[in-house]
Amino acid sequence: MTSELLEKALVEEATKKSGLIWVKGPGVPARALWHVWHEGAACVVGDGPGEQPLPGLADGAAAEVTVRSKDKGGRLVSWAARVVELPSGSEAWQAAVGDLKGKRLNAPDGEAMTGRWARECRVLRLEPTGRTAPLPDASLAEAPLPSPATTRQPVPAGLPRLLLKRRKRR
Repeated sequence: MTSELLEKALVEEATKKSGLIWVKGPGVPARALWHVWHEGAACVVGDGPGEQPLPGLADGAAAEVTVRSKDKGGRLVSWAARVVELPSGSEAWQAAVGDLKGKRLNAPDGEAMTGRWARECRVLRLEPTGRTAPLPDASLAEAPLPSPATTRQPVPAGLPRLLLKRRKRR
């Protein structure tokens, strides 16, 4: 009984304080999501234009949530969750969105974002099931997901000379 309460407290405190959680849905790699802790669950918004994607997270599905340390970035706890989609405009949706809108940074439409969320996005609750996973012994690092974005380009031919000249001047 005591260990269950300690695990529940660890999940809640770690998730509240972390800015990002890593969520892995069935058959989908883990993805970093911003969230807010609201009434005993992590709430996320996404799957709309300009919002974070929520692949593999469907109403009633299971998910694995990994919480990182806000200051060091290391894994604190991994816990099992049940995904619950909040119906748009419901009382639970309004309460969750009230907390989520305070955490949303750089929204393109400002105060009108809650209306956009109601029309075009999904709000999900990730409710802890009470099971935590043991911390792994080895690294679980994975290759980045494929993306059309890239920063790797050949170094311009004149760049090394420019950098060396600046050092000599100082």
